[in-house]
Amino acid sequence: MKIALLGYGRMGKTIESIAKSRGHEIVAIIDKDNPKDSLNGAEVAINFSVPSAAVANITHALIEGVAVVCGTTGWLESRADIESLCAAKKGAFLYASNFSLGVNIFFALNEKLAQMMGQHKQYDASLTEIHHTQKLDAPSGTAITLAEGILPHIDKNTWALEEDAKGMDLPIRAARLPDVPGTHTVDYNSETDKISIEHIAHNRDGFALGAVIAAEWVNGKSGIFTMKDVLNIT
Repeated sequence: MKIALLGYGRMGKTIESIAKSRGHEIVAIIDKDNPKDSLNGAEVAINFSVPSAAVANITHALIEGVAVVCGTTGWLESRADIESLCAAKKGAFLYASNFSLGVNIFFALNEKLAQMMGQHKQYDASLTEIHHTQKLDAPSGTAITLAEGILPHIDKNTWALEEDAKGMDLPIRAARLPDVPGTHTVDYNSETDKISIEHIAHNRDGFALGAVIAAEWVNGKSGIFTMKDVLNIT
């Protein structure tokens, strides 16, 4: 498979290594230091650019007829526009806030636990996410996905960063520490006990492998997809 990398930071370099180890070819690398336009015959573009470049990168690839796998967060106010463009071009677009196979299983577990805990009003839900200091957005896209899995089942209206949260908000604590690939914790706390589930990433390889697996899966398809489709999670 021919892959274009849109963004070439630490994640892009890890994706490059894993893609090559699985027999794929990197035919284009586009980032701020190499802003060329040609996707050079790529079949799938994998976008892990900075948030400010994501919409332009995705738009360009879809217009060129290249399927897009996107792991950049912090641009989702434009997601509906991108999905409309994908549909108009009969292209393929797969977004995930986190491509780790373990995290996507964690998402499903989170939704199931929220369904159960929503019946017990004495528990207050909260989220914590910890990432490396280079991460630009807060809260993380993964934390937002977790919050979106919880909110339909509890008596809260929306999520908010902990320092801004009011009574009807689901609070998310976002911390930035050196060399933390990603830790996400969901807590349900009452006066008598606490129930927690947690996912800890040991390195970035799991994220990169999941992105390459998603690219392999989406190649040749048309439509708008998530990792639930890739992993057949219902």
